Amino acid sequence: MASFFAHRADSARKHEHLRSSIAQAADFCAHPSVTTGADADAKLLSLSLSQLVAACEDRSVSSSDVIHAYGRRALAAHEATNCLADIFLDEAIQRNETSAARNSLDEANLRNESESDSTERTAAAAPLSCVPVSIKDCIDVAGHDTTLGFSVNAGRPARADAPIVRLLRDAGALIYAKTTLPTACLSFECSSDLFGATTNPYNPAFSPGASTGGGGALLAWQGSMVELGTDIGGSVRYPAAYCGVYAVKGTHGRLPSTGCVSCTPGLEAIPTITAPLARTLDDLEEFWRRVVEMRPWDYDHTCAPIPWRAVDYVSSGQKLRFGVLADDGIIPPTPAAARALEEVANALRKQGHEVIPFSPPSPLEGLKIGYQLMFSDGAKSTLAPRRLGEFVNPALLTVRLMLRLPLWLKRFNATLLRWFSRPWGRNDAWASLLEVFHPRTAYEERRLTIERDAYRAAWHDVWQSAGLDLLLTVPHALPAISREPVASDKATLVSANYAFLYNVLDCTAGAMPVTYIDKAQDSLPAGYRDAPAYQGMNDIARAIHDLYDSTSAAMHGMPVGVQVIGGRFEEERVLAGMRLIEHVLWETGGGFEPRHFSS
Repeated sequence: MASFFAHRADSARKHEHLRSSIAQAADFCAHPSVTTGADADAKLLSLSLSQLVAACEDRSVSSSDVIHAYGRRALAAHEATNCLADIFLDEAIQRNETSAARNSLDEANLRNESESDSTERTAAAAPLSCVPVSIKDCIDVAGHDTTLGFSVNAGRPARADAPIVRLLRDAGALIYAKTTLPTACLSFECSSDLFGATTNPYNPAFSPGASTGGGGALLAWQGSMVELGTDIGGSVRYPAAYCGVYAVKGTHGRLPSTGCVSCTPGLEAIPTITAPLARTLDDLEEFWRRVVEMRPWDYDHTCAPIPWRAVDYVSSGQKLRFGVLADDGIIPPTPAAARALEEVANALRKQGHEVIPFSPPSPLEGLKIGYQLMFSDGAKSTLAPRRLGEFVNPALLTVRLMLRLPLWLKRFNATLLRWFSRPWGRNDAWASLLEVFHPRTAYEERRLTIERDAYRAAWHDVWQSAGLDLLLTVPHALPAISREPVASDKATLVSANYAFLYNVLDCTAGAMPVTYIDKAQDSLPAGYRDAPAYQGMNDIARAIHDLYDSTSAAMHGMPVGVQVIGGRFEEERVLAGMRLIEHVLWETGGGFEPRHFSS
């Protein structure tokens, strides 16, 4: 019971701290001497990342202007979606002014150098000058909590910045807020006892998408220019697709990961990846380039020393060969998700690009290997910080329950699943996953790592044989997930395979919005349960399509997107592919226009 009461007390203190931080931020933004007005804010918020940096460098915009404009939007976003875990506007300005004074001293020291050298080094001194960056609450920011949604971590501020945060500060970025995440991170929802539930900006009945959901909601509201999140199974790509913003999960080692606390601590076989999201593709690409040009390997030993290698498929006119993974063989995409993928494929074909079906090594085998590795410890490390009575999403609790069942019982259930799904054999995939989903010994984990490497090699060989430049697929079978607890329990973490697969492969994977859900086009047909396609689905796939059927009308007007997949360390190519897709969509009469939210 001591654990229960400690949880309640720490949660209450965290609630009070957030209320106080919000009130201080509101007072700070409303101060008469700095209030610039809605028109001035709108003008500043309309600037792209590169334009904002230029305006700050020529002093036509100050860090105070930026913080007040974005601070007001962040507060409005929080009121609408409950997306902030902490906010510290005054601290951001103070740190920026200290950094600016240091840079001025550095400039003075350069005056004895040649003019060309001095100009070059000064221009490169602050590549993210005044860029507002929000931080997911699992990344260390000195003086602020890193909670992962657990109350045991509240009131224990980090002593030092994570290397990526130090890099951003050195680049001139304004670190001013931390964003909400679900307890233990592994969730399609964004809910915890510490922060409550974060909602989707487009529809509060739906989730903003996975554990970087607070950042996705904040970006959609223009309360930030860039969100720094993490991804182990889609946690930046789901918010991007569900909130109408952009994200690229890179290969492990391209961006610093030290100080980014994982929900699976110690797991090296499938590491947590630090990854950015941005409201626009322009801003995302600029952020990636400028961060890599800051030489992140000088900040963190986990980074590979790979410089930025610019790629531009639009200007070059190069015709690419895209593969399409339309179905992972476990859960077929629902109509809206499938339509978005088809619209992208058709637009690319119209512009002369080759688009072909792609048949990779079994995605089910990748899922089986990946989940056995992720939960080889029986999810003990993931849930170890949990206190008595602390909320955890139903899907993760179901995973823990399954892991605790005796292996013989799981194998018996798998046999029953196969038997009762005859003659279709529809539950064979689900049964084969169930019978291996069990804690593993160290020896077994090492054998699984060997299997993972062989699986990666097989993917590489098939990719090369197909001559692919990039791969297209859906982010998830569902274009949005209801916040109702029953929704995530029905979806289960098995449905994350469209995103999780590329963490197992350690590929570069981007997500981008394409269009909006249309209830007239995207509804399931009457009597769909009687169709052979539905009859042949496994139980989890049926649950996904039934969930879609019950919520598709409410999804009307919400974003829906696609994933763009490249190889390892191909962040530049994936960003260039996303740029090409955006270009061809506009050229062929499509294209995504984000909604502008107002208080």
